[in-house]
Amino acid sequence: MRKNMRSLEHELQYADTNEQDFHLALKQASRDYLQKKQDHVYASGLDLTVIISLFIIAIFCYLPTLYTSSSVIFSLSYFSFVLLIMFLNVIGQHDACHNTLFKASWKNRIFGRIVTLPLGLEPEFWRTRHVYFHHHYANVEHYDLDTEENGIFRQTPFQKWRPFMKFQHIYWPFVASLSLTWIALVFDWSDRTGKTPIKIKNVLTGKLGWGLFLASKIGHLTLMLGLPLIIAHVNGISFIVIFLTYIISQMVASLFVIYLLLGTHWAETEFFTAPDDKLIKHGWYHHNFVTACDWLPSPNYLWRLTGGLNYHLTHHLFPNWHHRHYPALAKIVSQLAKAHNMPYRCINYNELVKAQIRFLRKMGQPPAQH
Repeated sequence: MRKNMRSLEHELQYADTNEQDFHLALKQASRDYLQKKQDHVYASGLDLTVIISLFIIAIFCYLPTLYTSSSVIFSLSYFSFVLLIMFLNVIGQHDACHNTLFKASWKNRIFGRIVTLPLGLEPEFWRTRHVYFHHHYANVEHYDLDTEENGIFRQTPFQKWRPFMKFQHIYWPFVASLSLTWIALVFDWSDRTGKTPIKIKNVLTGKLGWGLFLASKIGHLTLMLGLPLIIAHVNGISFIVIFLTYIISQMVASLFVIYLLLGTHWAETEFFTAPDDKLIKHGWYHHNFVTACDWLPSPNYLWRLTGGLNYHLTHHLFPNWHHRHYPALAKIVSQLAKAHNMPYRCINYNELVKAQIRFLRKMGQPPAQH
């Protein structure tokens, strides 16, 4: 890891290719769209109203867990709370980490801290991983931390193969269900202790940084386990029910978000290693087109439930726009891509699932030297 961290001190650059015409056309078309609507790139009043309303409902779902004596009501209320919070992360926190939920950055940060607390995540580390590493270097080995080698999945052709990975297309849902726990216990603490490339971004440094980090962890345990163990147990809810509800709800929430992100950077995409001269030999736009795709749910109006994550390529091209604009922006991207010979892809969800399984099968096969 130290070797990777040293190499990351010098950021990769993309070649200055003939993408300028596409760039200018895309920027002009998006400006024209916004001007025609007399709109802005942030969340609308309706979006914020929905988020606030769902947050209030989530709180009311949590409260019965502290007062009921019924294990069934406890579990249903707890699950409802966690899933609503996960949904708020999908439709709100993702935008907030890109500073497009609210116009003021501090409001985005506070919102992120609130809605990630029940999930046990440190929002600043996740934001840094997502914005500065994944978005800049999607599918670039050692630079895109979302595809960093983990010894469980072989996510790129450049990673070590292990015999049990022949079955990764079968066991991946179980491993995916542990993703929130893995991020909270492994990624966050590795980032906090300076063992990952996040260190070069100086995130949450000093005593204040440690204080915020520890507060997020202690706050999570207090909210999701401490209060139920102290209060709900007194009302007759067993320790086993509390612990199992906690664990299973975190697993279900993990699967919820994983199925929305399913294969968007695996479905018939390309992978790269960093050149020695730190210059990627193609342009930034081409890189995004060959490392991501858009997909459509069925029926199409369900895209609202994905927080726009289904328009994943479009999101990578317009990360500083709130997701409510993505359907219109995706049409612009599609039209201009044809005119400028860019490999735009938009597939349906079934195609995405099949492509992911093909990818996992392919990466699970032993490389030629084996």
